[in-house]
Amino acid sequence: MFAATDSSKISTITTNNLLVVFAEFLDLDVSAGDAAMDTLKTYTRQLQQFLAWCDRRQLNPVAIVKNDIKKYRRWMIEQKGYKPATIALKLAVVRRFYQAAVEKGLIPINPAAGVKPPREKQDPAEKITYLEQVEVETLLATIPNDGKLKSARDKAMLAIMALEGTRTIELHRANISSLVRQGRNIGVRVEGKRSIRVVPLTPDIANLLVNYLHLRETRGEVLKPARPLFIATGNNSRGKRISRRGIRSVVDQYLKQASLKHTPGRTISAHSLRHTAGTLALRSGSELRQVQDLLGHSDPRTTSIYAHVADRWENNPALKLNIDIPVASMPDI
Repeated sequence: MFAATDSSKISTITTNNLLVVFAEFLDLDVSAGDAAMDTLKTYTRQLQQFLAWCDRRQLNPVAIVKNDIKKYRRWMIEQKGYKPATIALKLAVVRRFYQAAVEKGLIPINPAAGVKPPREKQDPAEKITYLEQVEVETLLATIPNDGKLKSARDKAMLAIMALEGTRTIELHRANISSLVRQGRNIGVRVEGKRSIRVVPLTPDIANLLVNYLHLRETRGEVLKPARPLFIATGNNSRGKRISRRGIRSVVDQYLKQASLKHTPGRTISAHSLRHTAGTLALRSGSELRQVQDLLGHSDPRTTSIYAHVADRWENNPALKLNIDIPVASMPDI
């Protein structure tokens, strides 16, 4: 290690030196050395954006100071219009980029240390978009029972997402070997952001999944352990693992058909199905710990947001006032 005044050593360090130690960090330290490829790509992409920003301003990344990081933050706010959570991620990657260099003795201090993202002004519960139970039933009923492989896949996939709360990436990664049988019960072992858990399927959902896999077998496919649990059915990628984008596209297709994609004050996405599972589960009386385990949340505070969503409307103190307000009839929205 060297003192901050030792500028001669700093002058011999190049951006490439920093990238080398950052690559080692990605390989050995992210998720304790077991990071998913998508995570590594995200780190790399965020860093490339920062380095491109430096390049456009003719700033040497090795000589960056804290004030430069603050200017980068300001650029993300004013020029890019990023949300606080996005800025937090990008700053975290830059901070870790320089921390890796500090730990290897390439630079004396981390210029990104202490530079915080802007505060989130939005109510966390406001970001939770979900379907009501009757809307889930409408969505699943939109998928035809026509005996086709695509329909069987889609109904099993959407049911798992909307009722069991799995993420798109978890279903994308799942293989035939991910199926878990315990007695008569069937579950799916999924790999989340930082953990692996077994999602227990209800009997009805398990039957949907078994039917889908049976259709694949009747078409001559051998369901080997390494085969993907959910496959694409399009002409160009038939039989290959369905992509995350493919899953989102399937969800959007049925949301639009059911007229649920866009309604006044609400837009539903594939991730909204995960919110739906959490919100409806807590509303139906499930314990917070049970829902936390189902969704794979490491922090119960994340799960509690779903309880707050339901509580806000059902236990609004204004409802207890019993004050009649005469209003003209309004159309439904």
